[in-house]
Amino acid sequence: MSLITITSGIGSGGLSIARSVSEKLQLELYDDQRLQEEAVKLGISAEELRNYGKKTPGLLNRLLSYKPDTYLNVMGSVIYEVASRGEGIILGHGAPWLLMDFGCALHVRLYASESSRTRNLMDQLNVSRESAEKMIRKSDQQHKGFLQFTFRMDWDDPSLFDLIINQDKVGADSSAQLIVQVAQSAMIKECSLTALDSMERLSLLKRVEAAMAKNRISSLDVNIEVPEPGVVYLSGSLNPLESEANLLEVVKGVPGAKKVRSEVVVPEIPDMG
Repeated sequence: MSLITITSGIGSGGLSIARSVSEKLQLELYDDQRLQEEAVKLGISAEELRNYGKKTPGLLNRLLSYKPDTYLNVMGSVIYEVASRGEGIILGHGAPWLLMDFGCALHVRLYASESSRTRNLMDQLNVSRESAEKMIRKSDQQHKGFLQFTFRMDWDDPSLFDLIINQDKVGADSSAQLIVQVAQSAMIKECSLTALDSMERLSLLKRVEAAMAKNRISSLDVNIEVPEPGVVYLSGSLNPLESEANLLEVVKGVPGAKKVRSEVVVPEIPDMG
């Protein structure tokens, strides 16, 4: 089994290379559309996804308009759910950062010069050179800024990736073949059951956090633990104006939450009379 993340800027041919690797290794490709489908399965409605920002295409771009913790909760739950299966190819969406401690994932960065990316966009979208250059600068600045703010990490940090490929020299076909060879090497470990279990629990944790945020339940003083798959343990304290019953109803409604235990305390509102 192989779990691969592929990161690239627009115009770098990341999608076509990911598709080629997917076909060669017979692995599911989780591109933007496929990740949206996974999000819907986890209880995030298609309408919610559309409402993340109708003017910009793509799930990541829609989530970028929200706070970083919203991105981490929504996209984190999806990425961790995919990772818990132990195999597949995840294209973009901050997967290398979310799975940075997941030792059995192969993280790939596809590099291409701005000039080659510009030519690619001009050909693909039939736009002028000036328009293509503006699209690249805007996209790169947006992603770099968001990842820096959210993860405190540099988009250009080579230590985040296991394999960096310069497509200007290697080319698309050879890039795909190189990823396949590395993924099949003995150095790339298969995901252990412990690692998969950890990803499953993290996915549920993020779904609970996202559900609480959606229902405007503050999680600042509520501790959320998932000690085993399907089990959610809540502790800490709620805002006096919030209801433990409402909290339990929200958490029990999260897909995958089979058992919910609560030791949450709701302080009494002081009598000011």
